[in-house]
Amino acid sequence: MSQIKLVRVRDVMKTEFDRVDGIITVAQALRNMKHPEVRSIIVNKRHPDDEFGMVLLSDIARQVLAKDRSPERVNVYEIMAKPLLSISPQMDIRYCARLLDRFNLLRAPVMEDDDVIGIVGFTDIVLRGMEEYRQ
Repeated sequence: MSQIKLVRVRDVMKTEFDRVDGIITVAQALRNMKHPEVRSIIVNKRHPDDEFGMVLLSDIARQVLAKDRSPERVNVYEIMAKPLLSISPQMDIRYCARLLDRFNLLRAPVMEDDDVIGIVGFTDIVLRGMEEYRQ
């Protein structure tokens, strides 16, 4: 019987992602995106007791484009999700997949020491995590 290799979220998460302040417009956020493959933007805290937010590209499609709103007139804070369900970098990817599924999420921030250090989603878990299992 072969042993299953433990793969942690830290091993599969994306560590390069975009961060913005919630006050900027959606148009500014899109122009400044350097990592569109992550399909999301982390919204910074306003102060130490605040929480991080997140905007998915699908949120922009649903809440701006589909509603015929001007991206130059919509601020990121208006469409972001906040507070967020976050993932520990030490979590086994099997439990991460279950957690994402249970809360119907496609991706979530990975938090360590009260800061976002990455983003993980089903694509990362399957493409990177399942490859680890095959080795």
